[in-house]
Amino acid sequence: MTAGSARWLATGGAVVLAGVIGVALLLQHGGSACAASPSTSTSSGKATFYDLGGGTGNCSFPGAPADDLFVALGPAQYASAAACGSYLDVTGPKGKVRVKVIDSCPGCAVGHLDLSRTAFKKIADEVQGVVPIKYKAVANPSTPGALSMRIQEGASRYWFSVLVDNHANRLTSVQVASGGGSFRTAKRAAYNYWIIAGGAGSGPFKIKVTDGYGHTATVPNIKLSPGKTQPTTVRLTSGAVTVPKPPTKKSTPSASASSVAPELESTTAAELPTEPAAALVAAAPKSCG
Repeated sequence: MTAGSARWLATGGAVVLAGVIGVALLLQHGGSACAASPSTSTSSGKATFYDLGGGTGNCSFPGAPADDLFVALGPAQYASAAACGSYLDVTGPKGKVRVKVIDSCPGCAVGHLDLSRTAFKKIADEVQGVVPIKYKAVANPSTPGALSMRIQEGASRYWFSVLVDNHANRLTSVQVASGGGSFRTAKRAAYNYWIIAGGAGSGPFKIKVTDGYGHTATVPNIKLSPGKTQPTTVRLTSGAVTVPKPPTKKSTPSASASSVAPELESTTAAELPTEPAAALVAAAPKSCG
């Protein structure tokens, strides 16, 4: 079990400090913000739990999810914030839970997931402290709302920084245009804000986001309002799954093969991958360009 107080930069003041050291973090991590979405195959590991204690977690989201189901990942899996906002399904001795990545766990090796206390209690008895688990990344999970944008405290027309939430899958690119200008590519800092060090103008902004499965959405009319979360009506994915229907039975034995082929549900397929998730992971973009 890890204490919430041990979580580095996990207090409410982290965002302000992060703004001061943002450029240094970008240099430290090479500005790399474009890791593709992870494999959705099942892995084995162990789970512990901790209390966030009123902090925000290293991903800088304003608070824990409303359902209090979240996870902190070790440095390799946190991947300099590339995992932030994505979801994992975790199965333990008592059951299964879906958790959102909102934090990092400096002392956790690969496969060690530090869950919220609420999430841990859904898969095991709290008194166990450490339990074996199976876990996997979730492709196109549902989110509690549409995309939201939060301009960082201290941002101005000369230094742009935005936090994106409710994107479901790992983000690989954030691009920003001010007014009628052209898009400029932001770089993700290790605390999950996307930064344009030279600024992006005075707005209003169009913000274009892309995830590791190739979903893209553009959010208009984002104001230069530091410290304010701006909800939108734009979703990056629907969170739905396109599932084949069972073959249609025909009364005549001479029915052609095409007449019994499965049909696809006509939901929001345009927004969803048309290939198996594993294939899309392999083909996902490796850089923002």
